[in-house]
Amino acid sequence: MTALNPVIVIPARMHATRLPGKPLADIHGEPMIVHVWRRAMQAGLGPVVVACSEREVHDAVHAHGGNAVMTDPHHPSGSDRVWEAVEKIDPDGAFNAIVNVQGDLPTLDPEIIRAVFAPLADPLVDVATLITEIVVEEERTNPNVVKAVVSLVPGARIGRALYFSRATVPANAGPHYHHIGLYAYKRDSLKRFVALPQGVLEQREKLEQLRALENGMRIDAALVDTVPLGVDTPADLERARALLKA
Repeated sequence: MTALNPVIVIPARMHATRLPGKPLADIHGEPMIVHVWRRAMQAGLGPVVVACSEREVHDAVHAHGGNAVMTDPHHPSGSDRVWEAVEKIDPDGAFNAIVNVQGDLPTLDPEIIRAVFAPLADPLVDVATLITEIVVEEERTNPNVVKAVVSLVPGARIGRALYFSRATVPANAGPHYHHIGLYAYKRDSLKRFVALPQGVLEQREKLEQLRALENGMRIDAALVDTVPLGVDTPADLERARALLKA
């Protein structure tokens, strides 16, 4: 197998419904997107680029020493934005793996970024993602907590993802896994994924990753200990500020 040469791409857009202007939200004198960029750099996997749709985000990243590229503001998903950025910065295909880190994770542990990349070492894996075991009982039935059905033998840290759902699956006794929406892709797999039409189950569950499974792509999931804090609301932003102050 050819050695993997990854690039980390952070998609960012200003028009979040619940927290407009989210990438530039101030956290101790720096925009949130800069905190995320710095943590991605600390993962040490490869270069990091922010894929943004607004010039002010691009300029803020560059002002703090980062790299950013402008992308079409009308992309339907972060995956499409990531792919456009990869094509722009690397038209010759030097980077054969892409790690997609969400731009609203300012407290993200760099170890988690390394964890999502690890399953790609298997040549049969197209896409890698993350899971953590659900320990809060009400999360099992909360449709906002996406469950991953993963073939994970006791003691293993990586398993094959068979399905993702907002329902409580699988049935009967045993662990349930909370899906964490970080992804790593083989380059050819991401290229194929963004060209596919929306899947039937993807539209029903409102889960983009089902498009890959519906089209026979293999997703493996790595088990991590915690869910990173995603900043979606003003309350989340205050929590992130408190954590980063500590």
